[in-house]
Amino acid sequence: MDGESLNVTEEKLNSLKEILPEAFTEEKIDWEKIKAALGEDIEFKDERYVLNWAGKSDAFRVLQSSTTATLVPCKDESVNFDGTENIFIEGENLEVLKVLQKSYFGKIKMIYIDPPYNTGNDNFIYPDKFSETREEYLGRIGDKDETGYMTREGLFRKNSKDSGHYHSNWLSMMYPRLFLARNLLRDDGVIFVSIDDNEVHNLRMIMNEVFGEENFVGQITWRKRAGRSNDAKLMNNVAEYLILYRKTEAVTDLREPRSESSNKDYKNLDNDPRGVWTSISYVSQRTRDERPNLCYEIKNPITGKIIEHPTNSWKYSYGQYIKYCKENRLYWGEKGTHKYPRLKIFLSELKKGLVPINFWDYNDSGSIDKGTKEFNSISGVNIFAYPKPTELIKKAMFMGMGSDDIILDFFAGSSTTAHAVLDLNKEDNGSRNFIMVQLPEKCDKKSEAFKAGYKTIAEIGKERIRRVIKKIKKEQDSKLDFGDSKQDLGFKVFKLRESNFKIWRSKIETEAELVEQLQQHIEPLDEHAKTEDVLYELLLKSGVPLTAKIEAKNGYALVNDSEIALMLEKVDAGIIKKVIAENPNKVITLDRLFNNNDQLKTNTALQMKDAGIEFKAV
Repeated sequence: MDGESLNVTEEKLNSLKEILPEAFTEEKIDWEKIKAALGEDIEFKDERYVLNWAGKSDAFRVLQSSTTATLVPCKDESVNFDGTENIFIEGENLEVLKVLQKSYFGKIKMIYIDPPYNTGNDNFIYPDKFSETREEYLGRIGDKDETGYMTREGLFRKNSKDSGHYHSNWLSMMYPRLFLARNLLRDDGVIFVSIDDNEVHNLRMIMNEVFGEENFVGQITWRKRAGRSNDAKLMNNVAEYLILYRKTEAVTDLREPRSESSNKDYKNLDNDPRGVWTSISYVSQRTRDERPNLCYEIKNPITGKIIEHPTNSWKYSYGQYIKYCKENRLYWGEKGTHKYPRLKIFLSELKKGLVPINFWDYNDSGSIDKGTKEFNSISGVNIFAYPKPTELIKKAMFMGMGSDDIILDFFAGSSTTAHAVLDLNKEDNGSRNFIMVQLPEKCDKKSEAFKAGYKTIAEIGKERIRRVIKKIKKEQDSKLDFGDSKQDLGFKVFKLRESNFKIWRSKIETEAELVEQLQQHIEPLDEHAKTEDVLYELLLKSGVPLTAKIEAKNGYALVNDSEIALMLEKVDAGIIKKVIAENPNKVITLDRLFNNNDQLKTNTALQMKDAGIEFKAV
């Protein structure tokens, strides 16, 4: 008993739901559906096959709004910052995906994400405000931590099933992220999304819209555990799904590497010089009446007996039979004892790898329990609930990427994906790289993670990567010879932050506000901006990846040898001469460094033009 009186309206609604469940959408009555269910002759508004939900137009506005945010390097939290091409970005993933659009457009081979499953207990961000004034922009981005990095914690909330927009909130959260993620994929790229029964139907619909139904590859069922629990209400949940889409039809092959188990049936029973083989029946399942043109006499070359199948046809034409005989491809048993021949299939002639199936068992793709044990063995403490096993991610990587491609995970969590990349590179000496994105979601102060010293989920993910790297290095050091390893054992840490440049407010209502804006923008650079942070922001907004090779020179920086030169601290005739001598494709500098010396600025622009160098002062 809850001590409350009977809610008559709720009782009537529940009764109606029992009779007409199809008339309810997200716990609300759809009056058009009621009329249709009762047989009234109506036409649905904008009737067509389409995915729609409350807030879809707002999700589009969020998607289409640009960002002025940037990423700043954090070398003290990184490992081998200057020598690595692995990246961990701490920040809200929608904003980060926008920041990465120029630098990583069409460069990612594979995306794997494990987003919130919308179980009714998830905390996740969904858009509800879309204005872009200076103050509201900062509000939309959210709160900052004690170091000034943006966390967007202010928009975190629990999406309870009691919410009238329970599914809509999840769709509004996912849609813009998937849309932006697609931009980052190469034409031959793929995306895997882990999900369970709560939203798998909606995920398929939304991905059909973003990626195109023709690019759906498969819905993989992952059996994540062996046992069953009698605590389940109606059915034990032992499976989840991986939804797989390709970006374009350029993806034509997703074969997995062959394993020892897949090769165990290949033997060489007759010492054939072509090597090991297996065999398939030469007899068709079709009857003689169905395939009369495939019915003919054949001869056992060992016994000399002439035979025909009494009821079925053969699989191949007579001409093909003659060809197989000449090529010694029909096997009749060691002494010709087989009643009918079998066709030999040589391992050496098969395409490399196996066509994957859409059912993955925990025995060859890891289990939830194994993922937990794997994480605990690295962290030393049980602080993260149900991390995915690295075997699952590796199996997906075998299909989705080569040995030197980039994988992106923008719901990184405990960084299982990064762990899988490092492990797989160790196993096959590959050079895959990862980009992890994780919001610094705060750990509950009562949680084991907080007690262990972790303030945020992002801290857990970064520490896991550090420990995996340390473990691999220790294993390598213990070996006298571990080969010519080219493994990248490091990662750069970046954090989402406001632009280093002052942002012009679009909403100005009074003359005084305009004057204030103009005075503030006499010096467009924020007074606290660091040169290195400005450098990375300019590179990102010029479309240069975060892994660019940066060489500090006397008075300027050279990026990727001669791709871009930046003058960010001082400009004079001597520095300009040195920069031109480097013959870069592009030169970027700060307008304020000319100190209102218009003649120097004009001469610099002319010199750059004469040298065929693109010049930009910001």
